[in-house]
Amino acid sequence: MKTLPGFRDFYPGDCARRNYILTTWREAARRHGFVEYDGPVLESSELYQKKSGGELVGQLFDFLDKGDRPVALRPEMTPTLARMVAARERDFKKPLKWFSVPQFFRYEKPQRGRGREFYQLNADILGESAASADAELIALVVDVLRDFGFTEQDFVVRLSSRTAWQKFFAGAGGPADREDEFFQIVDKAERIPPEKTDEALAGLGVAGLTAESVLAFVRDGEPGELAPVLENLKARGLGDYVEIDYAIVRGLAYYTGIVFEVFDRSKKERALAGGGRYDRLLHLMSDGKVDLPALGFGMGDIVLENLIDDVPAARERRDAWMAKQRACDVYLVIAKETERLAAVALVQTLRDTGLRVDFPLTETKVGKQFQAAEQLGAEVAVVVGDEWPEVKVKILATREEATVPNSGLADWLRTRQKEA
Repeated sequence: MKTLPGFRDFYPGDCARRNYILTTWREAARRHGFVEYDGPVLESSELYQKKSGGELVGQLFDFLDKGDRPVALRPEMTPTLARMVAARERDFKKPLKWFSVPQFFRYEKPQRGRGREFYQLNADILGESAASADAELIALVVDVLRDFGFTEQDFVVRLSSRTAWQKFFAGAGGPADREDEFFQIVDKAERIPPEKTDEALAGLGVAGLTAESVLAFVRDGEPGELAPVLENLKARGLGDYVEIDYAIVRGLAYYTGIVFEVFDRSKKERALAGGGRYDRLLHLMSDGKVDLPALGFGMGDIVLENLIDDVPAARERRDAWMAKQRACDVYLVIAKETERLAAVALVQTLRDTGLRVDFPLTETKVGKQFQAAEQLGAEVAVVVGDEWPEVKVKILATREEATVPNSGLADWLRTRQKEA
């Protein structure tokens, strides 16, 4: 039976590549002072129907549970985060800097860079309206990607402002209640023919609003509220990673101010990450009881893994990390089957010290045991045989050998690890 379309099996090598991404995400977020949280994989469908916009609702894996409640597998984290913070915001000192690495599910067409289940780094700052928070969040995005081995030659953060677009739309006579429709049109304007954009804009009933005027605003957009963010990032030495690009508006309805998306310079992939401010969402989620400024971003694993495969420096960094994730440090070769119980006791002793140790579960030829040690990536083979209670230690990379009392083996191995 095949895997369902858009879903993935993680064999050991695939799982190691995934764990490399998750580990790198976590280390970068913690280095920036973010703390980890999580929420349920199953939420009420209403959470997304009310807060995330029509496009996302159409991508829900939703159904009625056994209590006839409408539920959905989570397609994103921001509504869950907003619900959680709205419930207990008084318990936490502001600003909050939280991150998570959840698994998401969206019912959409599987294609390069997009599946129906994926992992994502989500990082959010809540309770701070200053531009320094926007800069801090973007700095985290940049540093995460640098941790994978990418440089300013490989990716760019495209920075924009929904506030600027709101002023543009209002200045053209656009009604506030049609803003979200306008944003959806702008979001697609660079990817479709101008006549299609003109046709969509005509539906808004705003005279003089054309594809040309929209594209001109994209070309000529001034820094405006983006200026202090850019200045902050330049002070960190990260200015070369960021560009103003008013073609970015983000499709979800809850975004408010500064927004951004991250793209590879080669333009082969979908967006690597995206996010921005959603200052009104907590107010909406709590029915007006909680009102905190907020901003965040998400970075998915599928597009990221594609780019790692394509960029030699990033691929080499990942492969070096994976080479260290061997199945065991020590393989115990049982050369004399009558000593199996003594060997098993020694295995447990070594494991209790924190070493990763494996051994044959049944009687096996010595040559095959050494093959198994090589395949598992062990650095050391320990032979339990005629010399017992002493054992023969073999360094597999150099073929060096030593004879060590079994009672002192753990200390001997630890000393060797420190020296290495």
